[in-house]
Amino acid sequence: MKIGKVESYIHERLEKKKLHFVLIDPDDTSPELAGKLSKLCEEIGIDAIMVGGSTGAEGEILDDVVKAIKENSSLPVILFPGSHVGVSKYADAIFFMSLLNSRNPFFITGAQALGAFTVKKYGIEPIPMAYIIVEPGETVGWVGDAKPIPRHKPKLAAAYALAGQYLGMRLVYLEAGSGAPEPVPPEMVRTVKLTIEIPLIVGGGIKTGEQVRELTRAGADIIVTGTAIESARSLEEARKRLENLRKGL
Repeated sequence: MKIGKVESYIHERLEKKKLHFVLIDPDDTSPELAGKLSKLCEEIGIDAIMVGGSTGAEGEILDDVVKAIKENSSLPVILFPGSHVGVSKYADAIFFMSLLNSRNPFFITGAQALGAFTVKKYGIEPIPMAYIIVEPGETVGWVGDAKPIPRHKPKLAAAYALAGQYLGMRLVYLEAGSGAPEPVPPEMVRTVKLTIEIPLIVGGGIKTGEQVRELTRAGADIIVTGTAIESARSLEEARKRLENLRKGL
């Protein structure tokens, strides 16, 4: 499978710097607010917007949020589906991901099979990704029936990541879970990055610029934040939080 436009964009930018993606969950964000946030994200230099969530991100709700983002910014919109129903024809690309450490085959290959024809029909660019849940895992760990990687076992994460690479995945995502008390441990990030040869994404529990700095120094190529802006009480507060996070890049 050839590399598409959005994936090429990611690789080209990674040659120059670390990247910062923002995740917007349609279950928690109205189309109007999503549009305003996307405009804000582009103004302060965010590299792409991910759209999805563990629950509720499907159908008209998902479509309306994606359309609002596209109308208010030129940033790539990448779907981050919780299952096969998290697909919108209005998005630019989709992280076609397998939750490698799920106990349930549905989240490893089942949902992917159910959603594959929809992705093809809509002409959305698929980006193969190995998705690995790290303790505590939060909602996504529970919904995805994951067996979270213990925080003190970085080699286990590296083993799953390398397996993902060997299976043909072109990105690895270490996920502590949205709203996690702490992000993925830097030592785990370092061990995984030294093991694989493909870009490494890290998300979940990242709240400060210092945490961003620690994770990127450890080897994270792309940082994903979501809760930091979803919980903001105003656009100005969201701007301040994002600017603080970006100081760590």
